[in-house]
Amino acid sequence: MSLLHWAVLSPFLFALIVPTLYKLFRQIHTGWFVLILPILLFTYFSRFISLTKQGDIITERAAWIPSLGIHIDFYVDGLGLLFALLITGIGSLVVLYSVFYLSKEKEKLNQFYVFLLLFMGAMLGVVLSDNLIVLYSFWEFTSLSSFLLIGYWNERERSRYGAQKSLLITVLGGLSLLGGIILLSIMGNTFSIRELIAQTGELMDHSLFIPALLLVLLGAFTKSAQFPFHIWLPDAMEAPTPVSAYLHSATMVKAGIYLVARLSPVFAESGLWFWLVSIAGLITLFWGSFSAIKQTDLKGILAFSTISQLGLIMSLLGLGAAALHFDSLGENIYLAATVAAVFHLINHATFKGSLFMVAGIIDHETGTRDIRKLGGLMQLMPITFTVAVIGAFSMAGLPPFNGFLSKEMFLASMVNVLELNIFNMETWGILFPVIAWVASVFTFIYSMIVVLKPFTGKLQLQLLDKKPHEAPIGMLISPVILASLVIIFGIFPNLLSSSIIEPAVASIQPSLAGPDFQVHIAFWHGFKPEFWMTVGIIAFGIILYKTFPRWQKIHQWMPERLSLNALYDNGIRGLERSASSVMKFLMTGSIRTYLLSIFLFFILSLGFTLYWKDAFKLDTGNFAPIGLYELVLAAIIVISSIAILFARSRLTSIIILGAVGYTISLFFVLLRAPDLALTQLVIETISVSLFLLCFFHLPLMASRKEERMTFRLNNALISIGVGVIVTLIALSAHSNKLFDSISSYYLENAYKEAGGKNVVNVILVDFRGLDTMFEISVLSIAALGIFAMIKLRLTGGKDKS
Repeated sequence: MSLLHWAVLSPFLFALIVPTLYKLFRQIHTGWFVLILPILLFTYFSRFISLTKQGDIITERAAWIPSLGIHIDFYVDGLGLLFALLITGIGSLVVLYSVFYLSKEKEKLNQFYVFLLLFMGAMLGVVLSDNLIVLYSFWEFTSLSSFLLIGYWNERERSRYGAQKSLLITVLGGLSLLGGIILLSIMGNTFSIRELIAQTGELMDHSLFIPALLLVLLGAFTKSAQFPFHIWLPDAMEAPTPVSAYLHSATMVKAGIYLVARLSPVFAESGLWFWLVSIAGLITLFWGSFSAIKQTDLKGILAFSTISQLGLIMSLLGLGAAALHFDSLGENIYLAATVAAVFHLINHATFKGSLFMVAGIIDHETGTRDIRKLGGLMQLMPITFTVAVIGAFSMAGLPPFNGFLSKEMFLASMVNVLELNIFNMETWGILFPVIAWVASVFTFIYSMIVVLKPFTGKLQLQLLDKKPHEAPIGMLISPVILASLVIIFGIFPNLLSSSIIEPAVASIQPSLAGPDFQVHIAFWHGFKPEFWMTVGIIAFGIILYKTFPRWQKIHQWMPERLSLNALYDNGIRGLERSASSVMKFLMTGSIRTYLLSIFLFFILSLGFTLYWKDAFKLDTGNFAPIGLYELVLAAIIVISSIAILFARSRLTSIIILGAVGYTISLFFVLLRAPDLALTQLVIETISVSLFLLCFFHLPLMASRKEERMTFRLNNALISIGVGVIVTLIALSAHSNKLFDSISSYYLENAYKEAGGKNVVNVILVDFRGLDTMFEISVLSIAALGIFAMIKLRLTGGKDKS
């Protein structure tokens, strides 16, 4: 494997030694050891900036399942590098912040940093994978690791609720994404993203194009909290603040944004893609900003603000798709939307990361995040207040911060939509700038709430759990760095233009962003519509903020019981009730009932399939001759099987059952398979011994000595039915030879490829080695579970005594 592979896998490998470091060096905060890795990774990925700036793409391959065309292909282009730098850069600051936020005496730091590293590695795998199956594997791992991080304080009911909610929604979206990936592979005969992009023209004409598009977008929308799937993100704020700052400003919620950007070259020429991505983004932008202003928890406000900002970026990616319908780069005003999306993605990571850390500092130093209890902290926490002003004003889109520049570009893109003469935009286009402007007014309001409510007004010490004071310098380093970047990128935006933004846009729009493509970001563009829209946002935002108590009841227009959260909760409760009803109906405690249900389903489903597909076929031409020995052994097996039914004691039943097994081993001897015969003999001996050991401890069957076995027609029919179906399937499978048997391959290659003369052993150990290993793993897990239960049973008995 290459150094790039090791870089992506390094968080997983480092996670293995974190528990050891935590145990050996309890006096040192584990975060100091973990901090080294993201810093090294950020340094490593920074060296690619000069290469991607020139348009180079770095690719590395490690074979995984070559027979299925699945390889661990990693590649670094402008878009992948942007996300890799965000993941490792913000990750470094989050780890540093967590060192001072999480107490090494009170918190389970070994678990926290293991989960954090697993998430970091999964995100790197998502953004750097070329193979869609590999991408999906990492995609689902982000859901699992974020579930562990959100539920880190698992003793809290709300943490468990938020973790479960995020897992259910994002994993369901992930299954949808898997469906889209499979359809794409059928359409393009490849799992490679780059190869699919090269086939864009052919893919659009395929009948599976629209279903694949819908499934991919469903996966992206759930992960990036787009309406109506956004409901998991506010509940995920139950996680520790370092987790919120990492997952919900720069990483997990940006995974869906990344997927839309990465697959834009495949789908963006479709009008459906334009409408779905743009409309979903705008609705999410509006709903997130509208919902944020009614929250009273600082992290709740930031959660909904994240939803609105993600909607903003998503809508820009949707509008950027219009650029593909215009050939001239010089007059293509719609490519600017993609530029704005990339720039705002960077800006959002800086100002939102700093604001989450500010919220954590306030909670850490005052004991609450409730804005109704906070106020007057400006004089007591001047540095934190300064960081909050920078972050909030940037989020509101005020100069001279970076958020102002990308917000202006966003408004300009919405105005440019009015000139679009495709997709029926002549009629519906006016809604785009209107929704964008109204949502931006609400964005201004919640930004002011974030900074003014906690820091201005009257200090209410009697409502606080702690006496507030400025945070320790270590906790301030990370938010100060992010706030500094907000200012630097605002005053000098073109520091990122050629090095980061241009290569990223070129990855999203490869057919347009050629050698002549350049990005230049400036503060002043004249008195254009976006300027007046910004003036209106500020003016109306101030008025509405001042009069907020008079109109805040607008949020009560929809009853809580009709909300999406209520729909989710009712759905989960309904599933639980349904599952409970089914369990009560089926789980009677009777093994006989369970077997009847299983066998009846077996007979009906397979019997119907054989009939419907006309699959039964009997060809006796290639049957081996049946000799006297086989007939005798078969008769013994039949007689023994029937005899078990009439046995009056368990010992007799076990002996007869053992006779069946030993007779089968004689079949293997006749068929010249001594190794299988020996295996069968050993297994049968162990089974009989275990049966005897288990039944020795059961009560005697004395009470049933005088009972006569009654004939039960339903049992007889089901038993005969199972036997008949299995026999028919066996005969049909033997008679329907759709392709040559693989046995000849094993015979020819067992010694040559695996160096073994015993074909059966070679199949088990080499050709089916993974299967055998997994079978052993399952047995080992089962054995550990049984051992744990016995251990608990013994411990419980001692406690009771």
